[in-house]
Amino acid sequence: MSSATFDKADFTPDVLICVDQSGTIDRVISVADKDYQSVKQAAINNSTYIHISEGSYLLPGFTDLHIHAPQWSQAGLALDKPLNEWLNTYTFPLEAKFRDLAFAQRVYQSLVAELLANGTTTGLYFGSIHTEANLVLAKICASLGQRAFIGKVAMDNPDQTPEYYRDNDSKEALEETEKFVQKMIQLKQSSQAEITAVITPRFVPSCSDETLSGLGKLAQKYDLPIQSHCSESIWEDQYAKDRFNMHDAEVLDKFGLLTDKSIMAHGTQLSDSDLKLFHNKKTTIAHCPISNIYFGNSVTRVKKAHQQQVNVGLGTDISGGFSPSIYRNMQQAIMSSQILTDSGDRNARITAANAFYLATVGGAKALHVKTGLIKPGYQADFQIVKDQYFDISSNDPQEIFERLVYHTNKENIKQVYVSGKLVHSIGENDNGK
Repeated sequence: MSSATFDKADFTPDVLICVDQSGTIDRVISVADKDYQSVKQAAINNSTYIHISEGSYLLPGFTDLHIHAPQWSQAGLALDKPLNEWLNTYTFPLEAKFRDLAFAQRVYQSLVAELLANGTTTGLYFGSIHTEANLVLAKICASLGQRAFIGKVAMDNPDQTPEYYRDNDSKEALEETEKFVQKMIQLKQSSQAEITAVITPRFVPSCSDETLSGLGKLAQKYDLPIQSHCSESIWEDQYAKDRFNMHDAEVLDKFGLLTDKSIMAHGTQLSDSDLKLFHNKKTTIAHCPISNIYFGNSVTRVKKAHQQQVNVGLGTDISGGFSPSIYRNMQQAIMSSQILTDSGDRNARITAANAFYLATVGGAKALHVKTGLIKPGYQADFQIVKDQYFDISSNDPQEIFERLVYHTNKENIKQVYVSGKLVHSIGENDNGK
């Protein structure tokens, strides 16, 4: 089961998914194909055949486009507080603790394992300002088998960041970012893991002009992805206008931070002209529907962005979003779109198929990785999901699909694979050996 289009999920029963030794899908063989039985028998003889039992389904792994890794241990804490209080009282003090690498190891080991258990095979992470702690995260992702994109957060503006938790100046922010990039390149080569460094200005308010400019140049120098926040809230949107007399998106573009490898989180306040700029730059929006309910002051216009050919994916925004589940965020994305509809935007409603597309194809496109679809040439990122209501509900394909979107939880995700390698398993294996 995977997305056929933005508006349609494809359900194909009785097929063989053939995965080669590199973890790439080589063939998808229908039961009607002449060699179906011979290929199946060969896999059984070689002990490589995995049978998915009745009532369980193979789905693509999910991509989470916005995770604040050091915030995991406070997920769900103080979300009733204003953003500035939440940041200064809880979030910044917590992130500052990641200078302690033993603490980082414990938190990140828990986080990555939890995301894999929830079907997230690719994660885009904000780290902390600490280069070595971010490398701890990278090593854990490599060890547990998750495909990971990780950024050392840059934040040096003394007007908007606390003295105890910021880069001392632009020189340090840029030097530490480049140091992290180089160490990530070395780690990727030595481990052969699917890990990539990401240029990461926290957001416009937290960075000096010199840092924003320098980060844009580093992204170009190393041809790297870029992540930040853009127009997350009314306050952030107004801050950019007050400081630069420009929209947030225009400021990021001015400093070379909007590219076809840029992923900008939230975008609840993006105007039509901002969406046009995103389209022109081929920049992706990371839609974080749970977090936006608390801090976004509005709902991201997913349908409008799609119509303007702006790519959109999903993010949990741990811990502004309390749940590590992309399923939970798909559900909230659908519900939140109804708020826009009720507010007068008659074309804002998104469907389960739309949300599933964001979680799979949209996220993969943002990071330029061949995942999110079950078809030849794509990485074998899978989740085997048990339909907990299979025995009592309809077996109509569309109804099965919607039931999985709305009812799947961590306990229903029996196995998870990244590039063909088993990275998570619970209960008895659903295999036919």
